[in-house]
Amino acid sequence: MKVVEKFVSINGEGLRAGELAVFIRFKGCNLSCSYCDTTWANEADCDFEELTPLQIFEYIKSTNIRNVTLTGGEPLLQKDIDKLIELILADGNLRVEIETNGSVDISKFKADGLTFTMDYKLPSSGCEDKMNLDNFTFLKKKDTVKFVSGSTDDLNKALDIIRKYDLINKCHVYFSPVFGKIDPREIVDFMVDNNLNDARVQIQMHKVIWDPNQKGV
Repeated sequence: MKVVEKFVSINGEGLRAGELAVFIRFKGCNLSCSYCDTTWANEADCDFEELTPLQIFEYIKSTNIRNVTLTGGEPLLQKDIDKLIELILADGNLRVEIETNGSVDISKFKADGLTFTMDYKLPSSGCEDKMNLDNFTFLKKKDTVKFVSGSTDDLNKALDIIRKYDLINKCHVYFSPVFGKIDPREIVDFMVDNNLNDARVQIQMHKVIWDPNQKGV
């Protein structure tokens, strides 16, 4: 498995924002979003460690951190991701979240204890046509759909998707601003105007605490 970063920090977003987590970042993505903040991890010449699922699991255990975030790039593209998930969940003391871009089929990943934070790529991303809409069928209450929004058009499209797939009753729903592209107050006003009860707006905490371009946080 191609690992470009492994480190301990806090979750900057998602259901466990502010909690400690051990991050495993994998190389490579099948999308190229306009606002991607980890493009370096998708470059062909990006340095990486070739690690087995067992080696990654042993690193995770060595940190004594319970929350595990598998990210990228796109972690579901990794050949042995299913084996790594199996190892982590078999431990019993670990909680694993997969950050996935919404284009890869999640239906085969059904293990209890596995949590998805899945993007829906809105128009400003340039990748909306790559979304796998069947994934909405497989989301569970503990999963999250994240709408990274950079414009009013993005917000309106997110609302259409939320209503069409009844997402607020199916899973957690988050709005996150494209960093530096939209005033978060605009998202809050949009939620108020549309009575979006039980949806949440979330700022990427790690970009406030550290430099927005800093790695390993």
